Order: sequence, then C-alpha cells, then structure tokens
Amino acid sequence: MGTGENRIASILLALSRGLTLSAGELAEKMDVSERTIRNDIRQINEELKGCAAIEVVQGRCSLQIYNGEAFQGACRRLAESNEQFNSSGNRMDYVLGRLMRAEGPLLTDELAYEMSIGRSTLISDLKKLRAELKANGLAIVGKTSKGLVLEGREADLRHYVLENAYDGLYRDYPLDTEITELVDRSFAESPFEQSESFQRFLTVMLDRFLTGHPLENLPQSFYSLTARQEFLAVDQLLEDIGRFLHVEFPPEEKLFVLLPIVGMRTPTDADNMKAIELDQAMGPLADKIFCQIKKELNIDLERPEFMEEFLYHLMFMINRLRFHVRLKSDVLAELREKYPLAWQMGGVAASVIRAEYGVEVTEDEKSYLASYFGVFLEEAAKRQRPFRAAVVCGTGRVTARLVAAQLKRVLDSSVKLSLLPVEKTTPEILSEFGLIFTTVQLPCQTDQPVIFIHEIFNEQELRHKIEKAKYWEQVDVPVLDNNWFVMVGLLDESRFFRFTGGERYEEAIEQMVASLTEQGEVDEGFAQRLREREKLGTMAFDHAVAIPHTIQKVGDRLVLAVGTFPKPVRYLERNIRLIFLMALPEQVNSEDGLLIRVYEEIISLTKDSALMDKVTKAKDFQALLRALYRQA
Repeated sequence: MGTGENRIASILLALSRGLTLSAGELAEKMDVSERTIRNDIRQINEELKGCAAIEVVQGRCSLQIYNGEAFQGACRRLAESNEQFNSSGNRMDYVLGRLMRAEGPLLTDELAYEMSIGRSTLISDLKKLRAELKANGLAIVGKTSKGLVLEGREADLRHYVLENAYDGLYRDYPLDTEITELVDRSFAESPFEQSESFQRFLTVMLDRFLTGHPLENLPQSFYSLTARQEFLAVDQLLEDIGRFLHVEFPPEEKLFVLLPIVGMRTPTDADNMKAIELDQAMGPLADKIFCQIKKELNIDLERPEFMEEFLYHLMFMINRLRFHVRLKSDVLAELREKYPLAWQMGGVAASVIRAEYGVEVTEDEKSYLASYFGVFLEEAAKRQRPFRAAVVCGTGRVTARLVAAQLKRVLDSSVKLSLLPVEKTTPEILSEFGLIFTTVQLPCQTDQPVIFIHEIFNEQELRHKIEKAKYWEQVDVPVLDNNWFVMVGLLDESRFFRFTGGERYEEAIEQMVASLTEQGEVDEGFAQRLREREKLGTMAFDHAVAIPHTIQKVGDRLVLAVGTFPKPVRYLERNIRLIFLMALPEQVNSEDGLLIRVYEEIISLTKDSALMDKVTKAKDFQALLRALYRQA
C-alpha cells in the first residue's frame, strides 16, 4: 500500500464492486502480506457489526451487504478512523502516544498493523521521530524486531508534547465539566487571565499523573516559585480538583501547572496586571537594554508612558524562557519586514537578556520585543512638533481644494494644510510651513522644501517625495524626486569609496575616515572613538553589510559615507560587501527621525539581494545613485 492510501477503505472498495478476490490477490494489490490482509478482514468484520461482512469461501473473499444504510455509515466511520494515518506527522504523533502510554515494549509490526501502513513506512517515520525526540532529550530505544520503548525525563516528554504533539494526542481529551467549572471559578477570583496554554498544561498533567507518570524532582529554581502569589491560587485549585478526583497532587505537579501562569502573556486589563507582583529586577534590566541600544545604535530611547507594561512583559517572557513555556508569534515575518530597526533593537535586547539570565531568546519572543520597540519609536515620532503644510495654486481656490482633498488621502491626519494664493506668497509667510506643495512656479525664494505637483497626481510618487521632505533640514536635497531612499540626500561624490578588493576591512575604514577628516566632516578624534566603539561589538549586519559609527564633534548633522567592494572582504567571520560609515551628532534620541530612517533603509537594503548586487557593483557615484534610485 502507498503511504497516502487507506488500506481498509481500499479493500472495501475493491470488494463492493461484486468481485471475489483471494487474500493473495488483495495482498498484491495493497502491497502487504496475506497475513496482514486476513487481519484487516477480521478488523473490518468487527467494525461492520453485522450490517455486512467479508466472507471467505474456498480462499475467495466476497462482500455480503445485509443493511445498505448501516453499511454506508460504517464505511464512513472506517474511512475517518484511518484518515489520521495519511500523513507522516499524524503517524508520528500516534506512535509517540502509544510509546508514552505503553507498559512494555511495542513491536514495530503491531504498530504498523494498527495504523494500516507498511513496515517500511513506519521505519521511515520512526527515523524522523527519533531525530526530533533526541533534540529534546528523549529517545526511542530497542530493536524493531524485539520491541521499542520510550526513554527520557518526564518533564522533557511533557514539554515536547506541549510544543509538538498536543493536538494530535489530546484533541479528543476533554476535561470533565466539574473540573472546567473549578478552573473557571478559580480564574474569576484571581487577577490572572485564563489561557489556552493553561488548559493544555492542566490536561497533560492530569493525563500523565493519573496514568502513573508523575514528575520527578525539578530543578531548585522551580521550587522558588512556591513563594509567589500565583502559586497560592494554583495550589488551591489543584486541592479542589484533587478532592473531586480523590487524589493528592504533589508540589511538582502543582508547579508544572503554574508555569503557563508565571509565563503568561501580559494581562490586557491594567488593574489585573498591577495586581500581580512585579519582579524588581526588571527595572534595572530594562535600563541595561536601553543603555545597550544607545551603545550599539546611538539611539537614546525615551522611557514611554507604558514602561510598566514593558517591565511586566520582560518578567513573563524570562519566566517562559527559563521554564520552557513556548509562545508562538503569528506576525514574526511581518514584524521583521515592516519594522527592521525595531527588530534590530529586539536583537540587542535579546543579547542583554542572554548575558543577564543565561537564556536564549527565541525568534518568536524576539518578535514580541520588537513589537514594543516599534511602538516606542512610533510614540516618539508622534511627540514631534505639529507639521504644517501649504498648498499654493495659481488656478483658483476650487483647484486648490481639489489638490488639498487628494493630499489628505496621503498625509497623516495630524498635518495641518493651509491654502495660499500664489500672489500672496512671500518668504516670510512660507517660512512658517514645514512643506510647500505648489502647482505653479513660486514668485519668491524659500528655504523650505517645495514639491511641485499636478492638479491630479500619483499618490505613491507623492508619498516618496513627502518622505524625503520630512528630513529636509538635515538632508541636502536640491530637488525632491521620486527616489525612495532618503539617504541619497546625505551622499555626494566625496563620500563614495570604491575599493579595489585588495584592502582589508580595517584599511578600508581608515581610508574613509581619513578622507572625511581631511574634508572637515569629522574631527581628529573620530578615528580613535570609532576604534573604541568597535571594541563594544561589531556593527556587521546579515554577514554582508557593516555600519561602523560613532559621534563626531564638527557639527550637528548626520554624516554618511558609503564604501563598496568588488569582492567580499573577510571581517570577524563575515564576508563584508558594503560599508555604511556614519558620523553622528552628539545629541541623538528616538525623536531623531533621520537616523532612524537611515537605519531602516540600510537594513531593508540588506534584505534585497538584487539591489545589494547593484549597489556593490557600482563603480562610481553616478552608478550608486542609479542603483539607489532603483534604475538600471
């Protein structure tokens, strides 16, 4: 039988056509032994329960139907019962369930027969299952001919089941109504929010403990949880469940059920959150995270209004990591793509947590950290001064209103739009606005960014122009165009470096710094500060791009230089193709939109392999501009 087929259903289908087939012919059709076919026929007849039967006369098998309607129902049941074995994952879950509940060794042939699959298919599934279990401290030992047993710590088995096989093993394992009512009442009387995770931990604990598989002694760190207020609620709940089941749960089982509570998501209700004791170590930990972000990215994040919520998140997250409570993120890929700088900050936070607590932050948990940093950056952007824009139109107020109506679909609702007749525009009046939109040539000069538009315009192109205009005061852009990259405004020919490929990474940096120093873009001490900064940790991204940076004391503007290599150069086990050297003003915080924007552009560039190729192949500044303008 092929691995994706249902052998029971196939036998019934073959015989329901009125054919009589020998056991040998059926065995050949299904690619199994005659013994397996005889066992299948016995199982089918038991399932049919008298509404039909497969009769064997003189070695020939035929199907006799006595009740057509009941027979159709039985066929549906048989098909559904075997459907679970149509995928390798489902079969692996079944084997694990049988092994973890078995009282002795299980024979491979018996397992294959139970699932109506071939022995070779089962051997293949066992190989995959063994590999997964080994990574989790578990093992299937024994020989397929003599019987298999599952070995490993009970705690490791439970965590494996919760993370990998819960649905397959417990989807048809509902809790008693009385137990559910006790759980509901317990959570209603506490500040903790009931979760699916708690239901799963409780279900696994009850099944394993009540079938004679209690937890062994736990690491000492687990027992320290008995001092937390959350343990009192769980202790009382399990006392109540124990009385109902006439058993007594030891502390280890109570601590196991406690884990999804100490590692829960941060409660959505602020009162419930504040009713839970906050670990006082979280404040200093957050300070170290923000300090490290300042060191590595030179961005000084201000403490947000909801800082306390972030501290609770850190506490619950560290508990999840310490006690193996898995939390999966549904937006991991989207966060990494849409908020590249926030994702980078999440990585910095993860390194601090690893150093402080010795736990590895998972990609899922990093996405939740990035969510907070994304909000921190958004909140900082909102605190910037209100943005005013003028609409200058020379063909009447109605046309100006049409242009303004279109602009409102593009601009943030916080932007204040003012309509100006062209004859009343003066440098003094225009200086009051952060951005000027005009359909005509202005009659006067202005230092403000001016965007020329038609009465009916392409909204996407305008978004690109506006994005640049945000940073006008810090970027030397003579003309606003449709280029998406704001960083282009920071570059000129003197800040582009094309290396020959023979230089070492350190030599390339020295050349760039020497040139910027000679041009007066950075001070004499910049090179030494850059070397000291590199000792704190490299700024190489995605094994291809380096962003060395430190402060400069010449001016209050961001200085950017770009260096490209025809062939990658080796640096700290990375192959660097592109250098973005940044000289930062001394005062930089999370409201510095330009620095944040440049970081996001660089990080997004590293994720675009085609664009990376164009940029690194640029032989001169004009070729670099064409690449960053996304032009061939």
